[in-house]
Amino acid sequence: MIWKCTVCGYMHQGDELLQKCPKCGAPAEKFTLLSEEDAKKVISSERTNDIHMELAALSMKIIALCEEGIELNLDPPCVALFKNAKEEARIIKQRSKAEIAGHIGKGKW
Repeated sequence: MIWKCTVCGYMHQGDELLQKCPKCGAPAEKFTLLSEEDAKKVISSERTNDIHMELAALSMKIIALCEEGIELNLDPPCVALFKNAKEEARIIKQRSKAEIAGHIGKGKW
C-alpha cells in the first residue's frame, strides 16, 4: 500500500498510515491511499528514477572534470575535447531531469 500526502506529495509505503507526514507535518487525514494501478506505477518506476538521478549526478562530475581540463589549457585539441564533453554531459543531465519531471507528472515518483 502506498499513501500520499495531499499537502506536499510525500509518499509512504506500508500497511499502516502515518500519524503525520515526515516531510511537512500534515496530519494522517491529509493522506490518501493510492489505487493499486497508481501504486504499481510508483513501484515500477522507482529504479529508473534512481538511475536518472545518478546520471544527473555523474554528469555534474563530468562537467567539473571538463572545467578543470579547460582551465589547465594543455593544448587546443585537448581543450576542445573538454568543451565538447562538458556540453554533452550537460545535455545528458538535462535529459534525465526532463524524464524525472515527466515521471512526476504521470504520478510515477
